[in-house]
Amino acid sequence: MKWVHYVVALTVCLAVLAVGSTSALAASAVKKPSPEKVMALLKEGNDRFAAGKPLHPHADLARAKQAAAENQANYAYATVLSCSDSRVPVEMIFDAGIMDIFVVRVAGNVANVDEIGTIEYGVAHVNTPVVVVLGHTQCGAVTAVTQELQGHGHSLERNIPPLIAGIKPAVRRAMADHPEVHGDAVVPHAIEANVWQSIEDLFMKSPVCRNLVNGGVIKVVGAMYDVGTGKVTWLPDANVEQILKKVEASPNRAKNPMATGGASH
Repeated sequence: MKWVHYVVALTVCLAVLAVGSTSALAASAVKKPSPEKVMALLKEGNDRFAAGKPLHPHADLARAKQAAAENQANYAYATVLSCSDSRVPVEMIFDAGIMDIFVVRVAGNVANVDEIGTIEYGVAHVNTPVVVVLGHTQCGAVTAVTQELQGHGHSLERNIPPLIAGIKPAVRRAMADHPEVHGDAVVPHAIEANVWQSIEDLFMKSPVCRNLVNGGVIKVVGAMYDVGTGKVTWLPDANVEQILKKVEASPNRAKNPMATGGASH
């Protein structure tokens, strides 16, 4: 009899687990807003913030408790790669709250392997329809690289140079495109060029992001945040399209979207 009771109990447990798994799968299948709708949410949120009229949505303890009990993939609507600068509080500037934005923060909003892997998690597992690469005015990382390339650099701690090495192509491009500009006047141009560089690096190293953009599933956009006004300026979509086209034609682009056997291509 004890054996029969054990079998019955095991059957019940398996049934409960099966129902739980089915519920979890159903919960993760929530339909997200379109990329266009997400862009509207981001723009409206920043307009409120810059106007000094934020609503502070989803910023209370009830939302935190909900976050502990539910799947963020059912709620987060954007992945944002931004600088770690304390003047760029991402959720605040978009008037968003808990479980709204999947944030990747790093000095100079660079797109190295850690950042790209995190973005891939955002689009492939948190299912965010939009990726924003957000630069900002007065960026210290871009300023440091600009000064170095102009011969006015200073010593940096050992792990910082490899972190910001990816900014150098952007600064060189800004200097070449604006030969009439010198000194720190180059920095604003370099900051915007660095947004495009990060998007190019993302596309070069992430086939999954390219595939999702090409399939119309996600949208990648560039933007600039003004630390003095609180306003986000959205950069031209045409530039993203040109970068993607350039990367798709490059023989050096990563081709395998999945990590199989450690192969990178």
